[in-house]
Amino acid sequence: MNAIIDREDSLRAAARALQANRPLRAEEICRDFLLDRPGCAEHLRLLAQALSRQNRLEEAEEQLRFAIELRPAQPHLHEDLGTTLALQGRAEEAVPCFEKAIELDPTLPQPHKKLGRVLAALGRGEQADQAFEEFFDRDPESGAVAVGADHLKAGRVDEAITSLREVLRGDPDNVDAMLFLALAWRQQGKRLEDAEALLRRATQAAPGHVTAWLNLGGILSERNKRQEALDAYRQAVRIEPAHAGAWSLLANCQAHLGMSREAERTFRQALKLKPDHAHTQMGLGHVLKTLGDQEGALAAYREAIRLRPAFGEVYWSMANLKVFRFRDREVDAMQAQLDGGDLGASETIHFHFALGKAFEDREDWDSAWRHYHAGNQAQRQAIYYDPAETRMKQEAIRRVFDAEFLARFEDHGDGSPDPILVLGLPRSGSTLVEQILASHSQVEGTAELPNLGRISLSIGRYRPDGVQFPEAARDLKARDWRLLGRRYMEETRRYRESDRPYFTDKLPNNFPLVGLLHLILPRARVINTLRHPLDTLLGNYKQLYGKGQNFTYDLFDLAEYYRSYHDTMAHWRTVLPGKVLDVHYEDTVLDTEAQVRRILDHCGLPFEASCLRPWETERAVKTASSEQVRQPIYTSALGKWRRYEPWLGEWKESLADILDALPPRIGEAGR
Repeated sequence: MNAIIDREDSLRAAARALQANRPLRAEEICRDFLLDRPGCAEHLRLLAQALSRQNRLEEAEEQLRFAIELRPAQPHLHEDLGTTLALQGRAEEAVPCFEKAIELDPTLPQPHKKLGRVLAALGRGEQADQAFEEFFDRDPESGAVAVGADHLKAGRVDEAITSLREVLRGDPDNVDAMLFLALAWRQQGKRLEDAEALLRRATQAAPGHVTAWLNLGGILSERNKRQEALDAYRQAVRIEPAHAGAWSLLANCQAHLGMSREAERTFRQALKLKPDHAHTQMGLGHVLKTLGDQEGALAAYREAIRLRPAFGEVYWSMANLKVFRFRDREVDAMQAQLDGGDLGASETIHFHFALGKAFEDREDWDSAWRHYHAGNQAQRQAIYYDPAETRMKQEAIRRVFDAEFLARFEDHGDGSPDPILVLGLPRSGSTLVEQILASHSQVEGTAELPNLGRISLSIGRYRPDGVQFPEAARDLKARDWRLLGRRYMEETRRYRESDRPYFTDKLPNNFPLVGLLHLILPRARVINTLRHPLDTLLGNYKQLYGKGQNFTYDLFDLAEYYRSYHDTMAHWRTVLPGKVLDVHYEDTVLDTEAQVRRILDHCGLPFEASCLRPWETERAVKTASSEQVRQPIYTSALGKWRRYEPWLGEWKESLADILDALPPRIGEAGR
């Protein structure tokens, strides 16, 4: 009797360890018991599961084959062996294992499902369908979930939601129904908070469900909870170390958080498991680019293209290195893809932008503009942007943050002097200014931090009367400004890796929030980077952004946005004199030392000669200018708009007064 009790206790302990994602502990428990009772098939099965969780698949296979020799009529052992073989990519060998499990007990639903999956992977579609039908017959609830999943796949999101909610009414703990319902809400772009809650419930109900953790990581990333997303992805790879996709998603999350070295190692682990995955090769290329390894980045990008020749995003990623020139055969390959006419909208857009860069390097300005313009027109159709909404929002900010309002709450914010904000418009030289500052011994260069924007959106978010920022800022009390400043400092601390006293926050789009910044962090420094308006607009029109900057894909939208930016910065100069230092890109490249001294003086920093050689500073740079700032400062980009002057008439007319007011040294630069 004691032996039986000990056996059951041991099995329960091992199962609990696996459920708690402690496979090493489960292995230890099983091996301890098997020392005395080596013929216990149940312990051999749990030992195999513990080994699989550690990605020790060959050892797991060995244990399962031994267990089958002892218990050849146990269907779960054959099912587990098939699963282990499938995880090793041995689908053909897995098929008879699942078939044997079904032969021994046809009523078990899971072997039918797993058989369907491996048959589908082998391209045996008709047999796979039969296996899935058997699975649904034996598990009607899963069939109902499958109906919802089919609706979702076909784009019938409302029908999917109705079907899945019906399943959950009958079975509130159905993890698959939770997953697909969360995906449906996410696809709608609605109820993301509910989707997150549902996925958290799914991981609680099934803590070993890798897909649940991966989907939770995805929704957390989308909700800008990347630190929590990181934890979710880490949990997924702990549960299933052989899951290449989980490693790749973890690497992407690490890259977004600025953990570039860690991301490189994680991408390489994903590729070790699945070297033929083009998206993972592209992700590795992005990280290597950020780290300054252009040769390695190009090798990864070209491998991704070898794996998937129509991968337009990778060609654009190569173009986005800026200092890179395509080989003739690569240009021909891109043109052939476009001419083939079989591309989706996204790939077509990426190829147009990449070819724009290729023809620009050949100084074929007409062809370059034709591709850039076609790419922009297509992208404008794919995104939402309302220039009137932008204009009204910035006008509202200027109305609220006037001189009287700013004076009323002067010096009530947090007194930390650490942040140096570099802002303006994208493609105006902000990365160069950031690199100059990051070359100083007292300044840490971080990234484009989203924190100030998030703080602005939080002001008034939960007011019952619906009043939002900026109007909601009128009702803040003196202590509120200090608390918001502290919040900014606490939230940005995660991006700092050194003990340097100052750090940069280089998000160009922070320019409408200078007044808010001044009230929450009155000692923060601000630098506004400027460049000839036509060079700035052209630089944006030639850039395909991964996300955001939706104002850049239309000639009219760009001119309107520049006008709003110009008016907003003029407002800050009036109501906060001396707060913002304007730094012209043209001045920086033509008289670097004078501008470096101005920048350091504005930030209260002593002059250091290292700031004159920013290209020598080794650090991760994630922006589109990452490779350009690693080159010695050059003047060849000045006045580049003149090459495209025949197509810029709309901008010249819209911004005539701003162009006429430019200092001669700026207006004439690059002639």
